[in-house]
Amino acid sequence: MEMNHHKQCLDLAGVGVGPFNLSVAALIDSKTELNACFFEGRESFSWHPGLLLDNTNMQTMFLKDLVTAVDPQNPYSFLSYLVDQKKFYRFLSAELSCISRHEFSDYLAWTAHQLSNVMFSSRVENIEYTGEAFEIETNNGSYLAKNLCIGTGKVPFIPDCAKPHISDKVFHAAEMGLRDRDFTGKRVMVVGGGQSGADIFLNVLNGKWGKAKSLDWLSRRSNFQPLDEAAFTNEFFTPEYVETFLDLDPSVKQSEIDAQKLTSDGVTQAALLAIYRELYYRFDVLKEDKWVRLLPHRTVSAVDNQPGGFSIQSHNALSQQVEAHEADIIILATGFSSPYPQCLKSILPLLELDEKGRYGMTPNFELKWKGSADNKIFAVNAGMHSHGIAEPQLSLMAWRSARIINQLCQKSVFDIESDKGMIEWVTERLVTEYAKAS
Repeated sequence: MEMNHHKQCLDLAGVGVGPFNLSVAALIDSKTELNACFFEGRESFSWHPGLLLDNTNMQTMFLKDLVTAVDPQNPYSFLSYLVDQKKFYRFLSAELSCISRHEFSDYLAWTAHQLSNVMFSSRVENIEYTGEAFEIETNNGSYLAKNLCIGTGKVPFIPDCAKPHISDKVFHAAEMGLRDRDFTGKRVMVVGGGQSGADIFLNVLNGKWGKAKSLDWLSRRSNFQPLDEAAFTNEFFTPEYVETFLDLDPSVKQSEIDAQKLTSDGVTQAALLAIYRELYYRFDVLKEDKWVRLLPHRTVSAVDNQPGGFSIQSHNALSQQVEAHEADIIILATGFSSPYPQCLKSILPLLELDEKGRYGMTPNFELKWKGSADNKIFAVNAGMHSHGIAEPQLSLMAWRSARIINQLCQKSVFDIESDKGMIEWVTERLVTEYAKAS
């Protein structure tokens, strides 16, 4: 699909093919005539393969897939996948309240490898702006595109104190399932109290990688806190709330995001209960000598080599004391960060960034920049600060993709309107207006 600059210019070039850009690609494929290509450096689709561990489940309902929310008849829906894979009736009989990460990953790969507008083994190395289009250099040749959609995802966040020690003994959770592990007789520490930390802790507890000598779960959170999945909490993950959020003062936006952390970054009730029951069975029923410690309210402040392992210092927010720990294996379930894609290096000076270096974004997920309005740069999973807590989650991915495509086509290809929700987030008639009327 290499293109001669003088012949054809893509309407849209997608950089990276994770779930979010894959959603855009699937909706474009089924409903538009746009000439689009989504470039992915990997040879095949993979979605956090290192985190596809035993008994790891989604936090999002399967109907919030790539397309269904805006295009339920789309051939790339999760229900279409079930029918195609000849397992629709067994899926119903299983009565799954949430599906496994393995199955959702398989659905994503099933979609990606059917789409003609997705190109694997094509790594975007540099993008230049010519004044009329974007010139895209890949390891497979160069292309021109009128518009871009950036979906390069995030990279593992490594605390500074752990960086000098990264190895097969100190590594990020994203690497967990990518190689053979043997924790037999080892002192293991899991750092991070989110879902990934919980999944890894439970697998170590159950001996997936051999019987550990000891297992510590350390988190700076005040406890091992559950995901907030209440019915009214889910109203945060609706188009109506995002529309409200867009108009808020930046300081209010940040306080909302902080207050809503556990709506997306807690641990599922099922995982917490499974862990608690396993601990009860081992230490209260079987009466094993206790080889597991749960350590909330701690922040790792130092990691040092010592003979036979590592010494770790943590600050206890309750006691305000520095504590000492030891481990042979340290697994960092410390989340992800969002650096600027290296391929955007030459375009970055043209982007309008806020005081914290974050992208300026329009309501339609378009980056604000100094180039021509005829050339748009969209970004997915890059606007939590502007669009709210739902932005990095799967819940509104199809709606966001449809909004991007509508903006790109300058018409309503998809109907993205929704009825009023249960909660009235703001009241249109203000007190001052009422006083004037009186």
